[in-house]
Amino acid sequence: ILGTFNNCSNGKTPWGTYLTCEENVNFNFGSIAPHQQSAEQKRYDIKGDKSYYQWEQHDPRFDIVKNPNEPNRFGWIVEIDPMNPDSIPQKRSALGRFKHENAAITVNKDGHVVVYMGDDQKGEHIYRFVSKNKFDENKPQQNRDLLEEGTLYVARFNGEFDALRGRGEWLELTHGKNGLTTEAGFADQAEVLIYARKAASIVGATKMDRPEWIAVHPDQSTVYCTLTNNSDRGSADQPVNGPNPRQDNSYGQIVRWHPLLGDHTNNEFEWDLYLLAGNPSVYHDARAGTSNVTPDNMFNSPDGIGFDAAGRLWILTDGKDSNKGKFAGMGNNQMLCSDPNTGEIRRFMTGPIGCEITGLCFSEDNKTLFVGIQHPGEDKAPSHFPAGGNSKPRSSIMMIHRENEKSFAE
Repeated sequence: ILGTFNNCSNGKTPWGTYLTCEENVNFNFGSIAPHQQSAEQKRYDIKGDKSYYQWEQHDPRFDIVKNPNEPNRFGWIVEIDPMNPDSIPQKRSALGRFKHENAAITVNKDGHVVVYMGDDQKGEHIYRFVSKNKFDENKPQQNRDLLEEGTLYVARFNGEFDALRGRGEWLELTHGKNGLTTEAGFADQAEVLIYARKAASIVGATKMDRPEWIAVHPDQSTVYCTLTNNSDRGSADQPVNGPNPRQDNSYGQIVRWHPLLGDHTNNEFEWDLYLLAGNPSVYHDARAGTSNVTPDNMFNSPDGIGFDAAGRLWILTDGKDSNKGKFAGMGNNQMLCSDPNTGEIRRFMTGPIGCEITGLCFSEDNKTLFVGIQHPGEDKAPSHFPAGGNSKPRSSIMMIHRENEKSFAE
């Protein structure tokens, strides 16, 4: 596969493999001399001059003048078998190419495997993949290539702005359908997948406020997605819409949808906003957030999410911790726990200054919660996490138990 990099979050398959998601791959490509990018390169934020990491200065592979198609090798989901050191990682191109944040996998009631994915950039989209073949727990080898063939879809949300709810539909991204033709610039299905963003725009997908993590409720009735923030919301190119109702969205929100008849392969769904993050200490309008956000639990930029076995939703943030202006009193990045039935939200922990809290994962018995503390200190005031004293700050993984050693699900 000639490498994988800028791996973000993940997904765990029912057959025991691990999905790693390639995100900001545009940081690695540029050109030594100024160059006019193609329309496709612009859509994927590939720069026509010096890149963020400047790899093109040292390896012509990453120079888009010399190798204009090299960026197309990246921006995929990669399937890895962690239990077999001899296995070869596979880029699952049927899931589309974009800035993958995570992959939320569920087995539908008819056996088809469904993968939900977000494209983490302002004004990009939410995707769904439905496998061609069905999962069979009695045939583990047969399951290994379930992500190799299937149909990719992108979401369109319809609804009333004031009610924060509505209906939606999944739009198929298949060559020859919905305007995805040779005349539109797609020679075949491979190009639809390589340029999934372009395809999503042509079929009329909804532009979202940076879709990040997606999680499926344990009872499979509902899917949740964090929309972390979007300073461009309200511009001519990105007007407010149902699930993205606030201009200059500094705080983010969580949208959820309910597949029609509980069928994750159904192309219709109903959606609502589970919460709007905000600062009720500073504002008393929509920027204060929904009623379940209070001065005691307020936060901004929800990023990671996941469910425990009891169906509680855990929310991790990667936002602004300046504690000034519109972010006054919000503290450092944090992890919260919420009840989807009542909407109640409680802060569980806060991280050290400058960090992102990420990588939520429960042990199989739900007695241990793992969470990552990423880049403590960053460009803020000095941090000495986790060792203290005068030590340098280090990213780390925390392991959390209840004092009574019981399950988090109790």
